[in-house]
Amino acid sequence: MEAYIYDAVRSPRGKGRPDGSLHEITPVALASQVLRAIPDRTHIDTADVDDVILGCVAPVGEQGADIARVAVLSADYDERVPGVQINRFCASGLEAVNMAAAKVASGEAQFAIGGGVESMSRVPMASDGGAWATDPAVAYKTYFAPQGIGADLIATMFGFSRADVDAYAVESQRRAKQAWDEGRFARSILPIRDVIGEVILDHDEHMRPGTNMQSLGALKPSFAAMGEQMPGFDAVAYLRYPEVEKIDHVHHGGNSSGIVDGAAAVLIGSKAMGEKYGLKPRARIRAAASIGSEPMIMLTGPESIAQKLLDRSGMSKSDIDLWELNEAFASVVLRYMQAMDLDHSQINVCGGAIAMGHPLGATGAMVLGTALDELERSGKGTALINLCVGAGMGTGTIIERV
Repeated sequence: MEAYIYDAVRSPRGKGRPDGSLHEITPVALASQVLRAIPDRTHIDTADVDDVILGCVAPVGEQGADIARVAVLSADYDERVPGVQINRFCASGLEAVNMAAAKVASGEAQFAIGGGVESMSRVPMASDGGAWATDPAVAYKTYFAPQGIGADLIATMFGFSRADVDAYAVESQRRAKQAWDEGRFARSILPIRDVIGEVILDHDEHMRPGTNMQSLGALKPSFAAMGEQMPGFDAVAYLRYPEVEKIDHVHHGGNSSGIVDGAAAVLIGSKAMGEKYGLKPRARIRAAASIGSEPMIMLTGPESIAQKLLDRSGMSKSDIDLWELNEAFASVVLRYMQAMDLDHSQINVCGGAIAMGHPLGATGAMVLGTALDELERSGKGTALINLCVGAGMGTGTIIERV
């Protein structure tokens, strides 16, 4: 059975700080507003939704206790609609969409919603702890180091200079501003309201359109101290990659993904269920998969999952019209373009997380929505969406307009 995309909606991204516009909105309220938008926009009966799957990377405190089910109830869905929270680190939102699509394709569900939520201003990143970083036996075995060390290691090993990563970041900001100025996100953005119904955010507020090479050049590397001060994480990298003489620390806040709040939801359904409501599919899921990759460098999974998706779907690189890769760090995308032999004009054409931010549990669903909107705007047919993932993984999806 085919799994079709009928709708995709997301919140704007709010700065993930106490002075961010979405800080006053609880994670449940944020997820609930996005979920409520699906039946409001499509006029479906929520009783026909067989499951809601939401990614959330720090599922503790306000985001704990199966936030998907609580958000379903808060959004006034039929009480028979279940909900489940999942965590595949940065790819959680896309993994949730892929799981929803798998349920539809298998016949387990007729309608399913995949998406995610992360309120990084209220529940800080890494609030959930975990053995990977904190248990010495696990950290030693996996050569644990923070993601920023892996990003700088990628830049060092594959030849990307500070100028290269800064130039990529400047272009991400330029493209994001152009996309907003041209209304490319208009179909997907849901303005978020406060408790009295007033709109408090209707745009991605992390963007810095005035960014240039000079302003980025003034920023100090963010990961040099944790890497170089003894005992530092650079030493861990040298154990795993003894061929590296010295890591060049090139990443900072301006060429790395922004910390933001946000939520997103994607409605997946069967052909029959769409016909019941007179809905026209916007696209179909052509392929979806995840893969593991080397965990110390951590962020090279995208190239492997892209090839896995192409092989599984019987497609070649030339069959893909548009590429989207989450901009966790500039070097991640530069390495992906190098490995896949992609021109920059083919990928992240509306900017990405460096400019707009990365609400961990929601980003994957947001990126898929961006690709879908851009396929429709440009008249193109196929997109390959993927993300690098913590602990060395990659998750991806190929969608095709119908």
